[in-house]
Amino acid sequence: MREITIFSGSAHKELAAAICHHLEVPLAPSRVTRFANDCLEVQLLANCRERDVFVVQPLVPPVQENLVELLLMLDAARGASAARITVVMPHFAYARSDKKNAPRISIAPG
Repeated sequence: MREITIFSGSAHKELAAAICHHLEVPLAPSRVTRFANDCLEVQLLANCRERDVFVVQPLVPPVQENLVELLLMLDAARGASAARITVVMPHFAYARSDKKNAPRISIAPG
């Protein structure tokens, strides 16, 4: 079995820590930086090369900020040559967004 690395987004670090404790795997460090223009930068501070990377990030309020952070973490893991990347998302905010109640609108929570 390939080695696994688990990262946590900012949305629920306690959940990621509990998952790591249960699996007896250390939680890998990461850093999220916010620039003056409110943009985010994510840096994964552990080796991802040829590993199975798991990113724990529920989409809870602020949903869009947590989603962008997740996407940046996935991009960083891909750029770091992770073998496989899996998202652990216990709450998906857009899960019930499959119906439109009017024409010419996007599918989004109502």
